[in-house]
Amino acid sequence: MAKAAGLDWAQADSLNEDTLEQRLFGAQKPANSPGGRVTPDFPYLHRELRRKGVTLQLLWEEYLDANPGVPIYQYTQFCCRYRDWAATLKRSMRQQHRAGEKLFADFAGQMVPILDPEGGLAFEASIFVAVLGASNYTYACATRGQTTADWIGGMVCAMEFAGGVPELLVPDNPRALVARPDRYEPVLSRTAEDFVHHYGTAMLPARPRKPQDKAKVETGVLIVERWILARLRNHRFYSLGELNKAIKKLVADLNDRPFKKLPGTRREWFERLDRPVLRPLPPRRYEVATFKQCRVNVDYHVEIDGHYYSVPHALVRKAVEARVTRHTIEILYGGKRVALHARNTRKGSHSTVKEHMPVAHRAHLEWTPGRLLNWAASIGPNVAVIVEYQLTHKSHPEMGYRACLGLLSLAKKYSKERLEAACARAVAIGSLTRKSVVSILENHLDRQATLPVSQTEWHSPMHDNVRGPDYYH
Repeated sequence: MAKAAGLDWAQADSLNEDTLEQRLFGAQKPANSPGGRVTPDFPYLHRELRRKGVTLQLLWEEYLDANPGVPIYQYTQFCCRYRDWAATLKRSMRQQHRAGEKLFADFAGQMVPILDPEGGLAFEASIFVAVLGASNYTYACATRGQTTADWIGGMVCAMEFAGGVPELLVPDNPRALVARPDRYEPVLSRTAEDFVHHYGTAMLPARPRKPQDKAKVETGVLIVERWILARLRNHRFYSLGELNKAIKKLVADLNDRPFKKLPGTRREWFERLDRPVLRPLPPRRYEVATFKQCRVNVDYHVEIDGHYYSVPHALVRKAVEARVTRHTIEILYGGKRVALHARNTRKGSHSTVKEHMPVAHRAHLEWTPGRLLNWAASIGPNVAVIVEYQLTHKSHPEMGYRACLGLLSLAKKYSKERLEAACARAVAIGSLTRKSVVSILENHLDRQATLPVSQTEWHSPMHDNVRGPDYYH
Protein backbone atom coordinates (compact mmCIF):
# COMPACT_ATOMS: atom_id res chain seq x y z
CA MET A 1 0.00 0.00 0.00
CA ALA A 2 2.82 2.41 0.92
CA LYS A 3 4.64 1.48 -2.28
CA ALA A 4 1.52 2.12 -4.32
CA ALA A 5 1.18 5.52 -2.65
CA GLY A 6 4.81 6.35 -3.46
CA LEU A 7 5.86 6.60 0.20
CA ASP A 8 8.87 5.39 2.12
CA TRP A 9 9.35 5.40 5.93
CA ALA A 10 11.12 8.78 6.00
CA GLN A 11 8.38 10.45 3.98
CA ALA A 12 5.60 8.88 6.00
CA ASP A 13 7.20 10.01 9.27
CA SER A 14 7.09 13.65 8.17
CA LEU A 15 3.34 13.66 7.43
CA ASN A 16 0.53 14.30 9.90
CA GLU A 17 -2.24 11.76 10.43
CA ASP A 18 -4.78 13.33 8.07
CA THR A 19 -2.32 13.73 5.19
CA LEU A 20 -0.94 10.20 5.64
CA GLU A 21 -4.46 8.75 5.66
CA GLN A 22 -5.30 10.65 2.47
CA ARG A 23 -2.10 9.45 0.72
CA LEU A 24 -2.73 5.82 1.69
CA PHE A 25 -6.49 5.57 1.28
CA GLY A 26 -7.31 8.32 -1.14
CA ALA A 27 -9.37 11.48 -0.72
CA GLN A 28 -11.56 11.80 2.35
CA LYS A 29 -15.09 10.62 1.99
CA PRO A 30 -17.65 13.33 1.37
CA ALA A 31 -19.37 14.67 4.47
CA ASN A 32 -22.68 12.98 3.58
CA SER A 33 -21.17 9.55 2.86
CA PRO A 34 -21.67 6.74 5.38
CA GLY A 35 -19.21 7.09 8.28
CA GLY A 36 -17.57 10.22 6.86
CA ARG A 37 -16.96 13.24 9.19
CA VAL A 38 -16.49 16.77 8.00
CA THR A 39 -12.88 17.86 8.42
CA PRO A 40 -12.66 21.36 9.91
CA ASP A 41 -10.98 24.08 7.90
CA PHE A 42 -7.87 24.31 10.09
CA PRO A 43 -6.24 27.33 8.37
CA TYR A 44 -9.52 29.23 8.84
CA LEU A 45 -9.66 28.23 12.54
CA HIS A 46 -6.04 29.32 12.99
CA ARG A 47 -6.74 32.72 11.47
CA GLU A 48 -10.00 33.28 13.35
CA LEU A 49 -8.42 32.46 16.72
CA ARG A 50 -6.33 35.61 16.33
CA ARG A 51 -9.43 37.75 16.52
CA LYS A 52 -10.31 39.25 19.87
CA GLY A 53 -12.74 37.10 21.87
CA VAL A 54 -12.72 34.14 19.45
CA THR A 55 -12.29 30.72 21.13
CA LEU A 56 -12.22 27.09 19.96
CA GLN A 57 -15.57 26.58 21.71
CA LEU A 58 -17.14 29.31 19.56
CA LEU A 59 -15.56 27.97 16.36
CA TRP A 60 -16.73 24.42 17.15
CA GLU A 61 -20.30 25.68 17.64
CA GLU A 62 -20.12 27.45 14.27
CA TYR A 63 -18.70 24.23 12.72
CA LEU A 64 -21.64 22.33 14.27
CA ASP A 65 -24.21 24.82 12.90
CA ALA A 66 -22.64 24.78 9.43
CA ASN A 67 -22.94 20.99 9.10
CA PRO A 68 -26.43 19.94 10.25
CA GLY A 69 -27.37 16.30 9.92
CA VAL A 70 -23.92 15.00 8.95
CA PRO A 71 -21.20 13.31 11.03
CA ILE A 72 -18.88 15.79 12.70
CA TYR A 73 -16.16 15.82 15.32
CA GLN A 74 -17.25 16.35 18.88
CA TYR A 75 -15.68 19.25 20.73
CA THR A 76 -12.81 17.30 22.34
CA GLN A 77 -11.84 15.63 19.04
CA PHE A 78 -12.27 18.94 17.23
CA CYS A 79 -9.73 20.60 19.58
CA CYS A 80 -7.30 17.69 19.37
CA ARG A 81 -7.40 17.69 15.58
CA TYR A 82 -6.74 21.42 15.46
CA ARG A 83 -3.82 21.20 17.89
CA ASP A 84 -2.29 18.31 15.95
CA TRP A 85 -2.54 20.39 12.77
CA ALA A 86 -1.11 23.50 14.48
CA ALA A 87 1.84 21.46 15.75
CA THR A 88 3.00 21.01 12.14
CA LEU A 89 3.50 24.76 11.77
CA LYS A 90 6.69 26.61 12.66
CA ARG A 91 6.93 27.74 16.27
CA SER A 92 6.48 31.43 15.40
CA MET A 93 3.32 30.64 13.43
CA ARG A 94 1.83 28.45 16.18
CA GLN A 95 1.85 31.29 18.69
CA GLN A 96 -1.56 32.87 19.05
CA HIS A 97 -1.60 36.66 18.96
CA ARG A 98 -4.79 38.67 18.93
CA ALA A 99 -5.34 41.01 16.02
CA GLY A 100 -3.88 44.46 16.65
CA GLU A 101 -2.29 43.34 19.90
CA LYS A 102 1.49 43.18 19.40
CA LEU A 103 4.20 44.63 17.20
CA PHE A 104 7.52 42.80 17.59
CA ALA A 105 10.76 44.61 16.74
CA ASP A 106 14.46 43.80 16.49
CA PHE A 107 17.56 44.47 14.43
CA ALA A 108 18.95 41.87 12.04
CA GLY A 109 22.42 40.54 12.75
CA GLN A 110 23.42 41.12 9.14
CA MET A 111 24.52 44.63 8.15
CA VAL A 112 24.77 46.32 4.75
CA PRO A 113 27.83 48.38 3.70
CA ILE A 114 27.24 51.97 2.62
CA LEU A 115 30.03 53.22 0.35
CA ASP A 116 31.54 56.68 0.02
CA PRO A 117 31.83 58.38 -3.44
CA GLU A 118 35.28 56.82 -3.96
CA GLY A 119 33.93 53.32 -3.31
CA GLY A 120 35.37 52.94 0.17
CA LEU A 121 33.32 51.91 3.20
CA ALA A 122 31.53 54.89 4.76
CA PHE A 123 29.64 52.88 7.40
CA GLU A 124 27.59 49.72 7.83
CA ALA A 125 23.83 50.17 7.95
CA SER A 126 21.74 48.25 10.48
CA ILE A 127 18.47 46.62 9.37
CA PHE A 128 15.43 47.22 11.57
CA VAL A 129 12.62 44.64 11.33
CA ALA A 130 9.10 44.76 12.78
CA VAL A 131 6.35 42.12 12.55
CA LEU A 132 2.68 42.32 13.57
CA GLY A 133 1.82 39.27 15.66
CA ALA A 134 -1.54 38.28 14.19
CA SER A 135 -0.89 38.70 10.46
CA ASN A 136 2.92 38.47 10.24
CA TYR A 137 2.76 41.72 8.25
CA THR A 138 6.41 42.76 8.01
CA TYR A 139 8.25 46.09 7.87
CA ALA A 140 11.97 46.65 7.39
CA CYS A 141 14.24 49.66 6.93
CA ALA A 142 17.92 50.58 7.15
CA THR A 143 19.25 52.84 9.90
CA ARG A 144 22.66 54.34 10.54
CA GLY A 145 23.00 52.56 13.90
CA GLN A 146 21.07 51.05 16.77
CA THR A 147 20.78 54.09 19.03
CA THR A 148 17.69 55.13 20.97
CA ALA A 149 16.71 57.37 18.05
CA ASP A 150 17.14 54.46 15.60
CA TRP A 151 15.03 52.07 17.69
CA ILE A 152 12.25 54.60 18.21
CA GLY A 153 12.44 55.90 14.65
CA GLY A 154 12.09 52.35 13.35
CA MET A 155 9.00 51.68 15.48
CA VAL A 156 7.47 55.02 14.44
CA CYS A 157 7.97 54.14 10.77
CA ALA A 158 6.59 50.63 11.32
CA MET A 159 3.39 52.01 12.87
CA GLU A 160 3.04 54.54 10.07
CA PHE A 161 3.59 51.70 7.57
CA ALA A 162 0.74 49.77 9.21
CA GLY A 163 -1.39 52.91 9.52
CA GLY A 164 -2.12 52.41 13.21
CA VAL A 165 -0.88 51.70 16.73
CA PRO A 166 -0.88 48.23 18.39
CA GLU A 167 -1.75 47.61 22.03
CA LEU A 168 1.80 46.54 22.87
CA LEU A 169 5.29 47.04 21.46
CA VAL A 170 7.67 44.12 22.04
CA PRO A 171 11.25 45.08 21.16
CA ASP A 172 14.35 43.17 22.14
CA ASN A 173 15.95 44.20 25.44
CA PRO A 174 18.43 46.90 24.30
CA ARG A 175 20.14 49.40 26.56
CA ALA A 176 18.89 52.06 24.17
CA LEU A 177 15.35 51.50 25.52
CA VAL A 178 15.72 49.82 28.91
CA ALA A 179 17.06 51.73 31.90
CA ARG A 180 17.03 48.71 34.23
CA PRO A 181 16.64 45.19 32.80
CA ASP A 182 14.51 42.79 34.80
CA ARG A 183 13.02 39.45 33.88
CA TYR A 184 9.62 40.39 35.27
CA GLU A 185 9.42 44.20 35.46
CA PRO A 186 11.97 45.92 33.21
CA VAL A 187 12.22 49.68 33.66
CA LEU A 188 12.08 51.70 30.45
CA SER A 189 14.31 54.68 29.81
CA ARG A 190 12.75 58.11 30.21
CA THR A 191 12.79 58.58 26.44
CA ALA A 192 11.07 55.23 25.82
CA GLU A 193 8.38 56.13 28.40
CA ASP A 194 7.82 59.44 26.64
CA PHE A 195 7.54 57.68 23.28
CA VAL A 196 4.90 55.14 24.34
CA HIS A 197 2.94 57.85 26.17
CA HIS A 198 2.81 59.89 22.95
CA TYR A 199 1.27 56.94 21.06
CA GLY A 200 -1.01 55.77 23.87
CA THR A 201 0.45 52.28 23.85
CA ALA A 202 2.72 50.18 26.08
CA MET A 203 6.13 48.55 25.73
CA LEU A 204 7.26 45.22 27.17
CA PRO A 205 10.81 44.32 26.10
CA ALA A 206 11.50 40.63 25.57
CA ARG A 207 13.13 38.85 28.49
CA PRO A 208 16.88 38.32 28.19
CA ARG A 209 17.78 34.85 26.87
CA LYS A 210 14.11 33.99 26.25
CA PRO A 211 13.83 33.55 22.46
CA GLN A 212 10.22 32.39 22.75
CA ASP A 213 9.27 35.95 23.72
CA LYS A 214 10.34 37.21 20.31
CA ALA A 215 10.03 34.13 18.08
CA LYS A 216 7.77 36.10 15.76
CA VAL A 217 10.36 38.77 14.99
CA GLU A 218 13.26 36.32 14.97
CA THR A 219 11.49 34.48 12.18
CA GLY A 220 10.77 37.83 10.53
CA VAL A 221 14.46 38.76 10.72
CA LEU A 222 15.42 35.43 9.15
CA ILE A 223 12.93 35.93 6.34
CA VAL A 224 14.14 39.51 5.74
CA GLU A 225 17.74 38.31 5.58
CA ARG A 226 16.84 35.55 3.10
CA TRP A 227 14.13 37.28 1.07
CA ILE A 228 15.49 40.84 1.01
CA LEU A 229 19.14 41.14 2.01
CA ALA A 230 20.24 38.07 0.07
CA ARG A 231 18.72 39.60 -3.08
CA LEU A 232 20.65 42.82 -2.46
CA ARG A 233 24.00 41.18 -1.75
CA ASN A 234 25.53 42.17 -5.09
CA HIS A 235 24.17 45.74 -5.08
CA ARG A 236 26.30 48.74 -4.16
CA PHE A 237 24.68 51.49 -2.09
CA TYR A 238 26.02 54.99 -1.52
CA SER A 239 23.37 56.27 0.91
CA LEU A 240 20.70 55.08 3.31
CA GLY A 241 18.12 56.55 0.96
CA GLU A 242 19.22 54.27 -1.89
CA LEU A 243 19.21 51.21 0.36
CA ASN A 244 15.80 51.99 1.84
CA LYS A 245 14.32 52.47 -1.61
CA ALA A 246 15.45 48.97 -2.58
CA ILE A 247 14.27 47.48 0.74
CA LYS A 248 10.84 49.13 0.40
CA LYS A 249 10.14 47.37 -2.91
CA LEU A 250 11.20 43.96 -1.61
CA VAL A 251 9.17 44.39 1.61
CA ALA A 252 6.07 44.94 -0.55
CA ASP A 253 6.90 41.75 -2.51
CA LEU A 254 7.39 39.83 0.74
CA ASN A 255 4.01 40.89 2.13
CA ASP A 256 2.33 39.84 -1.14
CA ARG A 257 4.07 36.44 -1.21
CA PRO A 258 1.70 33.52 -0.38
CA PHE A 259 2.25 31.63 2.87
CA LYS A 260 3.58 28.09 2.47
CA LYS A 261 1.28 26.36 4.97
CA LEU A 262 -1.56 28.85 5.30
CA PRO A 263 -3.90 30.32 2.72
CA GLY A 264 -3.38 33.90 1.56
CA THR A 265 -0.59 36.43 2.09
CA ARG A 266 0.67 38.63 4.89
CA ARG A 267 -1.04 41.62 3.33
CA GLU A 268 -4.39 39.79 3.06
CA TRP A 269 -4.20 38.66 6.69
CA PHE A 270 -3.22 42.18 7.73
CA GLU A 271 -6.17 43.75 5.92
CA ARG A 272 -8.55 41.21 7.45
CA LEU A 273 -7.14 40.98 10.99
CA ASP A 274 -4.86 43.80 12.13
CA ARG A 275 -5.84 46.88 10.17
CA PRO A 276 -9.47 47.05 11.39
CA VAL A 277 -8.47 47.01 15.08
CA LEU A 278 -5.25 49.04 15.20
CA ARG A 279 -5.60 52.27 17.14
CA PRO A 280 -5.35 55.52 15.13
CA LEU A 281 -2.03 57.30 14.86
CA PRO A 282 -1.74 60.59 16.80
CA PRO A 283 -1.99 63.81 14.76
CA ARG A 284 1.68 64.65 15.32
CA ARG A 285 4.64 62.37 14.72
CA TYR A 286 6.83 61.71 17.74
CA GLU A 287 10.09 63.66 17.90
CA VAL A 288 12.76 61.85 19.91
CA ALA A 289 13.39 63.63 23.21
CA THR A 290 16.15 63.44 25.80
CA PHE A 291 15.69 64.45 29.43
CA LYS A 292 17.90 66.42 31.79
CA GLN A 293 17.48 67.16 35.49
CA CYS A 294 18.16 70.86 36.22
CA ARG A 295 18.07 73.27 39.13
CA VAL A 296 16.74 76.78 38.46
CA ASN A 297 19.36 79.50 38.96
CA VAL A 298 18.71 82.67 40.96
CA ASP A 299 18.17 84.49 37.65
CA TYR A 300 15.22 82.09 36.95
CA HIS A 301 17.02 80.42 34.04
CA VAL A 302 18.23 76.84 33.49
CA GLU A 303 21.28 75.93 31.43
CA ILE A 304 21.01 73.41 28.60
CA ASP A 305 23.96 72.84 26.27
CA GLY A 306 25.45 76.22 27.19
CA HIS A 307 22.29 78.25 26.49
CA TYR A 308 20.00 79.66 29.21
CA TYR A 309 16.20 79.32 29.16
CA SER A 310 13.80 81.11 31.50
CA VAL A 311 11.20 79.53 33.77
CA PRO A 312 8.65 81.25 36.04
CA HIS A 313 10.63 83.16 38.68
CA ALA A 314 8.72 81.41 41.50
CA LEU A 315 10.71 78.25 40.67
CA VAL A 316 14.09 79.72 41.61
CA ARG A 317 16.29 77.01 43.19
CA LYS A 318 13.67 74.31 42.41
CA ALA A 319 14.57 71.04 40.68
CA VAL A 320 12.95 70.78 37.26
CA GLU A 321 13.17 68.42 34.30
CA ALA A 322 14.06 69.59 30.79
CA ARG A 323 12.63 67.71 27.80
CA VAL A 324 14.97 68.39 24.90
CA THR A 325 14.17 67.72 21.25
CA ARG A 326 15.84 68.88 18.08
CA HIS A 327 13.61 71.96 17.89
CA THR A 328 12.21 72.66 21.35
CA ILE A 329 13.08 72.91 25.04
CA GLU A 330 10.22 72.03 27.40
CA ILE A 331 10.61 72.58 31.15
CA LEU A 332 8.56 70.32 33.44
CA TYR A 333 7.87 70.75 37.14
CA GLY A 334 5.87 68.12 38.98
CA GLY A 335 5.18 66.44 35.64
CA LYS A 336 3.54 69.58 34.20
CA ARG A 337 4.91 71.92 31.58
CA VAL A 338 5.92 75.31 32.99
CA ALA A 339 7.94 76.69 30.06
CA LEU A 340 8.39 76.06 26.33
CA HIS A 341 11.17 77.55 24.21
CA ALA A 342 12.47 77.18 20.68
CA ARG A 343 15.86 75.49 20.95
CA ASN A 344 18.81 77.89 20.61
CA THR A 345 22.40 76.72 20.10
CA ARG A 346 24.11 80.03 20.88
CA LYS A 347 26.41 79.42 23.83
CA GLY A 348 26.13 81.88 26.71
CA SER A 349 22.97 83.54 25.37
CA HIS A 350 19.58 83.75 27.06
CA SER A 351 16.04 82.94 25.92
CA THR A 352 13.71 84.82 28.24
CA VAL A 353 9.93 84.97 28.32
CA LYS A 354 8.68 88.28 29.76
CA GLU A 355 5.95 86.59 31.79
CA HIS A 356 8.59 84.55 33.65
CA MET A 357 10.18 87.69 35.11
CA PRO A 358 9.39 89.36 38.45
CA VAL A 359 7.34 92.56 38.14
CA ALA A 360 10.37 94.74 38.83
CA HIS A 361 12.34 93.05 36.08
CA ARG A 362 9.48 93.44 33.61
CA ALA A 363 9.48 97.19 34.27
CA HIS A 364 13.17 97.17 33.47
CA LEU A 365 12.39 95.86 29.99
CA GLU A 366 10.25 98.95 29.26
CA TRP A 367 13.32 101.18 29.24
CA THR A 368 15.00 102.18 25.99
CA PRO A 369 18.26 104.09 25.34
CA GLY A 370 16.27 107.07 24.05
CA ARG A 371 14.04 107.20 27.12
CA LEU A 372 17.03 107.01 29.48
CA LEU A 373 18.91 109.77 27.60
CA ASN A 374 15.89 112.07 27.64
CA TRP A 375 15.51 111.61 31.40
CA ALA A 376 19.24 112.26 31.93
CA ALA A 377 19.19 115.40 29.74
CA SER A 378 16.27 116.76 31.75
CA ILE A 379 18.54 116.70 34.84
CA GLY A 380 21.62 118.11 33.13
CA PRO A 381 23.98 117.77 30.17
CA ASN A 382 26.75 116.09 32.20
CA VAL A 383 24.34 113.47 33.52
CA ALA A 384 23.37 112.75 29.92
CA VAL A 385 27.06 112.33 28.97
CA ILE A 386 27.60 109.63 31.60
CA VAL A 387 24.32 107.85 30.72
CA GLU A 388 25.28 107.84 27.05
CA TYR A 389 28.68 106.43 27.94
CA GLN A 390 27.15 103.62 29.98
CA LEU A 391 24.86 102.72 27.09
CA THR A 392 27.50 102.80 24.37
CA HIS A 393 30.54 101.23 25.96
CA LYS A 394 28.70 97.98 26.79
CA SER A 395 28.41 95.19 24.21
CA HIS A 396 24.61 95.70 24.28
CA PRO A 397 22.69 98.79 25.50
CA GLU A 398 20.52 96.73 27.88
CA MET A 399 23.63 95.73 29.82
CA GLY A 400 24.00 99.41 30.83
CA TYR A 401 20.36 99.93 31.85
CA ARG A 402 20.87 98.93 35.48
CA ALA A 403 23.87 101.28 35.93
CA CYS A 404 21.96 104.13 34.26
CA LEU A 405 18.89 103.64 36.43
CA GLY A 406 21.09 103.53 39.50
CA LEU A 407 22.80 106.79 38.46
CA LEU A 408 19.53 108.60 37.75
CA SER A 409 18.04 107.48 41.07
CA LEU A 410 20.72 109.56 42.85
CA ALA A 411 18.72 112.69 41.96
CA LYS A 412 16.12 111.67 44.57
CA LYS A 413 18.70 111.23 47.28
CA TYR A 414 20.98 114.18 46.55
CA SER A 415 18.87 116.50 44.30
CA LYS A 416 19.15 117.09 40.58
CA GLU A 417 21.53 120.04 41.06
CA ARG A 418 24.07 118.09 43.08
CA LEU A 419 23.85 115.09 40.69
CA GLU A 420 24.56 117.35 37.69
CA ALA A 421 27.50 118.98 39.53
CA ALA A 422 28.91 115.57 40.49
CA CYS A 423 28.58 114.34 36.93
CA ALA A 424 30.33 117.49 35.68
CA ARG A 425 33.28 116.73 37.94
CA ALA A 426 33.31 113.05 36.86
CA VAL A 427 33.32 114.14 33.22
CA ALA A 428 36.13 116.58 33.92
CA ILE A 429 38.37 113.87 35.40
CA GLY A 430 37.38 111.30 32.74
CA SER A 431 35.83 108.78 35.13
CA LEU A 432 32.36 108.21 33.72
CA THR A 433 31.08 105.55 36.12
CA ARG A 434 28.32 105.46 38.67
CA LYS A 435 30.82 104.56 41.40
CA SER A 436 32.81 107.75 40.68
CA VAL A 437 29.68 109.91 40.86
CA VAL A 438 28.62 108.28 44.15
CA SER A 439 32.10 108.87 45.61
CA ILE A 440 32.02 112.55 44.58
CA LEU A 441 28.61 113.01 46.21
CA GLU A 442 29.48 111.16 49.39
CA ASN A 443 32.67 113.23 49.81
CA HIS A 444 30.89 116.48 48.85
CA LEU A 445 33.41 117.08 46.06
CA ASP A 446 30.58 118.35 43.87
CA ARG A 447 30.52 121.51 46.09
CA GLN A 448 34.18 122.34 45.55
CA ALA A 449 35.35 125.15 43.30
CA THR A 450 35.28 124.61 39.56
CA LEU A 451 38.34 122.82 38.21
CA PRO A 452 40.88 124.64 36.03
CA VAL A 453 39.99 124.90 32.34
CA SER A 454 42.84 122.60 31.36
CA GLN A 455 41.22 119.90 33.52
CA THR A 456 37.63 120.57 32.51
CA GLU A 457 38.15 120.35 28.77
CA TRP A 458 36.09 117.23 28.14
CA HIS A 459 37.03 114.32 25.95
CA SER A 460 35.62 110.83 25.67
CA PRO A 461 37.85 108.58 27.73
CA MET A 462 36.91 105.29 26.03
CA HIS A 463 34.48 105.69 23.14
CA ASP A 464 34.72 107.99 20.12
CA ASN A 465 30.96 108.03 19.62
CA VAL A 466 30.14 109.55 23.05
CA ARG A 467 29.11 113.20 22.70
CA GLY A 468 30.28 115.96 25.04
CA PRO A 469 28.10 117.93 27.46
CA ASP A 470 27.71 120.82 25.01
CA TYR A 471 25.59 118.54 22.82
CA TYR A 472 22.88 118.39 25.54
CA HIS A 473 22.69 122.14 26.23
